[in-house]
Amino acid sequence: MNSLVLIVIAIIAFIVAYLTYGKWLAGKFGLDPTRPTPAHSMSDGVDYVPAKAPILLGHHFASIAGAAPIVGPIAAATFGWIPAYLWIVFGGIFFGAVHDFGSIVASVRHKGKSIGVVINDTMGKTGKLLFNIFAWLTLILVIAVFAIIIANTFVATPQAGTASILFMAVALCFGFGVYRKNLPMFITTVIGVALLLVCIWVGIMFPLKLSFSTWVTLEMLYVFVASVIPVWVLLQPRDYLNSFLLYGLIVGSVIGLFLYHPTIQMTSYAGFKVGNNYLFPVLFVTIACGALSGFHSLVGSGTTSKQLDKETDARLIGYGGMLIESLLAVVALITAVMLAPDIYKEIMTKGGGAVPVFASGTATFLATLGIPVATGKVFASLVVSAFALTSLDTATRLGRYILQELFESASSNKDAKGETISSLNRYVATIITIIPGAYLAYSGQGMAIWPIFGAANQLLAALALLAVSVWLIKSGKSSLFTQIPMYFIFSFTLTALALFSINNFKAGHTALATLAVILFILAIVLVVFALQALKKSSNPSQTNAKA
Repeated sequence: MNSLVLIVIAIIAFIVAYLTYGKWLAGKFGLDPTRPTPAHSMSDGVDYVPAKAPILLGHHFASIAGAAPIVGPIAAATFGWIPAYLWIVFGGIFFGAVHDFGSIVASVRHKGKSIGVVINDTMGKTGKLLFNIFAWLTLILVIAVFAIIIANTFVATPQAGTASILFMAVALCFGFGVYRKNLPMFITTVIGVALLLVCIWVGIMFPLKLSFSTWVTLEMLYVFVASVIPVWVLLQPRDYLNSFLLYGLIVGSVIGLFLYHPTIQMTSYAGFKVGNNYLFPVLFVTIACGALSGFHSLVGSGTTSKQLDKETDARLIGYGGMLIESLLAVVALITAVMLAPDIYKEIMTKGGGAVPVFASGTATFLATLGIPVATGKVFASLVVSAFALTSLDTATRLGRYILQELFESASSNKDAKGETISSLNRYVATIITIIPGAYLAYSGQGMAIWPIFGAANQLLAALALLAVSVWLIKSGKSSLFTQIPMYFIFSFTLTALALFSINNFKAGHTALATLAVILFILAIVLVVFALQALKKSSNPSQTNAKA
């Protein structure tokens, strides 16, 4: 079968979904462009900073994309391209994009606070406490997984390390020019993107060769700084500029696909059981961010909602941003299934894993545009590492937010707007978040962390959809479009966590197995609280709050 069919169907499906289902959802959420968003009503110059839609889309997309929509689909190809492709397309449209869109809107209606605060209003203080603990533990896994992916990529492709460091310097200059000197956006964008290309060239010419542990140490130092400084200084401008690299890679790869249109060589369906893994639930948690990711609800309610200029921008950034990521996942899947099964297996087991598969495939597509294959491989590796880095620093900042929210109740201090001030400052909260993530990254367990990360990550999505569902019901609105995906997600994530805890105990990964057990217990308790809250909210006498 020609892979061109897959990419064409996906593009058409995503465009139609955005124009129809996305518009319908916007009406259901009651978006109002005149309603002041927290970015304006609570502006503080650090976290609450209004951002133009293109900049915020770049920041949000860069934060949610990372390496997961690339690594996940390529790893899931082992089950066959049909189940992986169907979950990416339908999961992206009806699960992931709905989840991301709803999380942003619910957070905006709760003063830009996290999903944990939304849960506090729907499930009470105990529900919020349990959710925040679960979310924080999941972010520890995110920090560990992406730190490992980045360090491995920098070791294998040292050019990426040099370019990534230079990217940060360019972003600092861009942020200063736009936010402090009010330079024209178009001109600064053109200059910024041009400088990024220069950074890539310098990276190719002067690769920075460091050990895995050294890179992890540098990453931890970097995310500490990125977590405590104002978002306009580095995160917003760097993610915005980096998004052009990923857009360029996606567009170039799609065009190259149309010109090259490789034949699919891997099997369409490998069976319900492949090796020691079962299609249900492993496929759904392996693909992760390519179709659905609870991490996105933390990004949407942690940083994006604090920067949303108008409520109506949430459709483009939340729903549209997820569909772009699902398109990237389709491209990643094709880079895997175009390979002969034995070559795919060889690269996945001995050749470095999913990132080399993706880099080699996209380099082949870009070669049809006249870009040398060797240069294309380096460029693809640079893009993957750059976006994994954005997810890493965003996860750290979100972990800091959650810890500070947990300690708000212990403080009686109020700011000028009457908001409670956390008794845990941002420096201490960041350090506490980084330490366990760094420990797992240094532990030597490598990508054995990925399956547990996937299961915990998807379970966060179910809990976020639960919070959005209860909020909608209490607001007198229908929530069937969030409840249906929520129940399905609960079914496969709880099953996956149970399986992975058993498998890790058998493999001797005691720390990971114990963490999986803790997450499973927390999840079960949260599900009980959630179902009770949902039942209570479904009672008309309880739905007296309005959005």
